[in-house]
Amino acid sequence: MKEIKETKVFSQSEVQEAAKLLQEGRLVAFPTETVYGLGANALDPQAVEKIFAAKGRPADNPLIVHIANQNKLEELISSELSKQAQKLIDEFWPGPLTLVLPKASKVPKITTGGLETVAVRMPKHPLAQQLIEEAQVPLAAPSANLSGRPSPTIAQHVMTDLAGRISGVVDGGQTGIGVESTVLDLSQGVPTLLRPGGVTYEQLKETLKRVIIDPAVEAKIDNEAQQALSPGMKYKHYAPEAKVVLIEGAQTEIVAKIKELIRGEEGKIGVMATTESSHQYQNAIVKEMGSRNNLKQISMSIFKLLREFDQLGVDKIFIEGLSQSGLGLAIMNRLRKAAGYNIIKV
Repeated sequence: MKEIKETKVFSQSEVQEAAKLLQEGRLVAFPTETVYGLGANALDPQAVEKIFAAKGRPADNPLIVHIANQNKLEELISSELSKQAQKLIDEFWPGPLTLVLPKASKVPKITTGGLETVAVRMPKHPLAQQLIEEAQVPLAAPSANLSGRPSPTIAQHVMTDLAGRISGVVDGGQTGIGVESTVLDLSQGVPTLLRPGGVTYEQLKETLKRVIIDPAVEAKIDNEAQQALSPGMKYKHYAPEAKVVLIEGAQTEIVAKIKELIRGEEGKIGVMATTESSHQYQNAIVKEMGSRNNLKQISMSIFKLLREFDQLGVDKIFIEGLSQSGLGLAIMNRLRKAAGYNIIKV
């Protein structure tokens, strides 16, 4: 791909300048309430193609289209909104919920990964909203990282991966949730959770009564042959350079197993532990992801810590598994993918 001479970091007062680049068909990363997204005009196939080139992203991996107000949704979909969709929008937009709906013909196939559906969300972050409004176009925006790497939660993560590959990044500080949006498919029959995120499965069930979870969300093995209906369903994701092993089970047994594994390892070992047990490990670099009683704190820290382990040059990382209730389902989904499904159950 063609190298960009300089990737400019825009302050919060320079959003208008960043929006002009998007209007010119260029790439600009920006903060959302989940992670940093890599934005391009969703309706311009050549601009969208640049996203795949910059990230090294497979072309059959669909992108999420970001809008700043609900009226723009009508231009992107081919059918009237169902009562279910409207209910979810009223409850969770703006926010970390992406809805998969039948696409309008004006949405290019490159944006949807070749599918007849489009994934749309309205981010809550004020800078994201301002940028979309100023650009006057919907923005296709996957996470602003090299494909397969941990998602970026600060502007510096974006620069580490994409400096020289994109035109700019709007620096909005640390993102709030730290894992990507929930993706819910409303395009066929029963609402289906394709990717867990900031809106939990329990919240969706409370609103819609019936929601099913796609097997890929919790599956031990990714089916590479299957067409991805949502970002994050295929391919190894969120992975650092080091080999990652995820240990799942009861907390006391997880701790005992990690201690045993450390004893049998050579090289530089990292452990990503909860606050409750981080003090129990020796002969390893230990990083706290937060308390088991504060899943929001953990979701904000996991990608950042994986990148910190990379900077320290560790050879292997052992990670404590968590409960899958609430936000835990999204966290465990990301950790399993970061581990390439290299999981030990105790």
